[in-house]
Amino acid sequence: MIVRRRWTAAATTAILISAVLSHPGPSTAAPAAPAAPITLTSTETALVRVQLRDQAQLDRLVAAGADLANRPRARDGRILADLVLTGAQLADLTAQGATAVQIVQRPEDGSRHHAESVRAAQARTAAGLRAAAPNQRTTAAAAAVDTLQVQQAYWWTTGGQTFLQAQVTTTATDDPDVEITVSWRTADGATGSFPLFRFEDSGEYQYHYALPQPVPSRPTQLTATSSLGGVSRAVTPALWPNASPPPLPTGYQKDFIDAYLTPVDIQARIKRLARQYRDLVDVIDLPNKTQGYRRTAAAYLGDPAVAAVVVESVRFGDQGMNGVQVRTVDPGRSNRPLTVGYRDRVLTVSLATDSGGKTVSTTDEVAAAINARQSNRFRATVEDGSAGLPMPVAGPARLDDGLQGTEVPARPWTVQALRLGVHRDGSRIGVLAYSQEHAREWATPLVTLEFAERMLANARTDPATRELLEQVDIFVIPMVNPDGANYSFNDYNFQRKNLVNHCTGPSRDPRYRTSWGVDINRNYTVGSYFDGYVGASANCLSGTYAGTGELSEAESRNVIALAQAHSNIKFAMNVHSYGGYFMWPPGAYRADGRITLPRPSIDESKMFLDSARRIVGAIAQERGTVTWPSQTGPVADVLYSAAGNSADQLYYELGIFAWDFEVGNDRWNPTTGEWEGVGFQPPFDEAHGEAQEYAGGLVEMVRVARDHAAAQAATG
Repeated sequence: MIVRRRWTAAATTAILISAVLSHPGPSTAAPAAPAAPITLTSTETALVRVQLRDQAQLDRLVAAGADLANRPRARDGRILADLVLTGAQLADLTAQGATAVQIVQRPEDGSRHHAESVRAAQARTAAGLRAAAPNQRTTAAAAAVDTLQVQQAYWWTTGGQTFLQAQVTTTATDDPDVEITVSWRTADGATGSFPLFRFEDSGEYQYHYALPQPVPSRPTQLTATSSLGGVSRAVTPALWPNASPPPLPTGYQKDFIDAYLTPVDIQARIKRLARQYRDLVDVIDLPNKTQGYRRTAAAYLGDPAVAAVVVESVRFGDQGMNGVQVRTVDPGRSNRPLTVGYRDRVLTVSLATDSGGKTVSTTDEVAAAINARQSNRFRATVEDGSAGLPMPVAGPARLDDGLQGTEVPARPWTVQALRLGVHRDGSRIGVLAYSQEHAREWATPLVTLEFAERMLANARTDPATRELLEQVDIFVIPMVNPDGANYSFNDYNFQRKNLVNHCTGPSRDPRYRTSWGVDINRNYTVGSYFDGYVGASANCLSGTYAGTGELSEAESRNVIALAQAHSNIKFAMNVHSYGGYFMWPPGAYRADGRITLPRPSIDESKMFLDSARRIVGAIAQERGTVTWPSQTGPVADVLYSAAGNSADQLYYELGIFAWDFEVGNDRWNPTTGEWEGVGFQPPFDEAHGEAQEYAGGLVEMVRVARDHAAAQAATG
């Protein structure tokens, strides 16, 4: 029997997928069922790794706009996906045949400075390497009908364990049942094998691959065979990334991060650094103020379970609208018209009556009357499911913006950038590091701030750091999306987008408040949704909502404004979480034929990859974390299409070598034989480790920029 090992990334998956960047790939470790089912209370929300019943179930989730936190991975015919789910949603999936296998992250515990991530204990059988080859559809004597090419074969050691990863292509691209097995040999003669899995994207075959596999020692030979009889040539796996930064000098200062930082904390840190290092720092106020931590105030007039109208203030709640009351009344007389009045902070709707004195106004009529007669103060919509129903006598109900952050200033926010260097005049090559485009990615500003503070603190004691600041002009935006970040810390920790609500009609129902906003990293101009590229959505409730148009949001305009104002910026790094990726353009494609944005030239592609090796090597110096070779490359190839992302605009429009980090690499669990996700807001010890290792990567990017400038000067 032929067992299919296949996962198809439909174009709609890329359109609706909501978290920026996470982990593809299969593993040979097939855990036993959990000792006890993983459950949530009906109202609890968590990030859950779920084994789906089949591809059809995934397709239904995608079509429904599910909050997928990564690219689903295939393993032994199973489909695993990380989903942000309520307990009720998890129960529904379980009833449909899905199984929860890991709680990656639970909601924050109310502290504004850290979140606890609790993993469910799973009793699993440790799984070793698969030694058996897949079923063959040809006899050994039959001629091979396909040809195999090894695209990648790399090994590395971390935490005392050696890992091997491979990618192989077959010429039988249209056959979904082709099985490929990799066999390896180590220097001391040990052997083993593991299966690869077919990966398609937008209906196009890409390659067969697997998650990194543990091996006993350095592998010296790798071959691949297929179920059609194809055999690759033997290759020697290469050491990855085979690059390391210069050693740190004695007394090198680091570890400046001791807690998760809210936007208010980050603002204070920026102010302190500017004061402490006046000779090395400028603070740049970016030109577009964000909306601020503000929302309109709203209330249900009536009972949502029976019939209701949503009444919403035109102004923000903090602008005198929180606490305003709204009510419907029975005039107590027959043949009265529907009237609307506002007095002493009370909106009163007097319902129409018939000849017998019975109220006869409908929900639609009440909403229309409020919109017609009080449009300067209120807007009203009929609650979903209440259209045309009799409007009850109800209220008074109090309007409220629903925001819980009492310590957050309620005003438009000025996003700030740090400019670091001895020569901050545009005469030196520029490097930009920016983070927290996505609000829930709490570890990302820890990376950029740790990087900034290392550069500044060591400039006075370490000649090498001082030399870098002499030669490179560094720009850092620690927090692109402050409003969404404030909402994530205070109201809903899984918030991804900003707080601007472009929804209309029933989508403005307060029940959807955690789905409002624009995905900042889908709001840029190159390869955008509005140009027909895949990976963003026109649905205002989608996690990848692209906005009302390109650069409709202040947050995205700020990033581009900074880059445009400083033409010396030639390198940029966008820091996201989670998953452990290192990526560059092209980041988007059109669905028909999977047509990507133009590929970089051969020279530029080499520049991207050579620099990636250096930066990945620097990251690994801190605690041995290695970004996998399968997750190093163009966004559209190693992740999915992300229409309208910032790196594409910086690269194609402004000529900047633009990369993306995904911090928070999967951690290997030797007991279970599994790679386990860490989530957007891991326990702080993990976030601290991510800050330390990826800050080292940013320092290496500065060295890359310095070396590039020197090479350009030598040849030009």
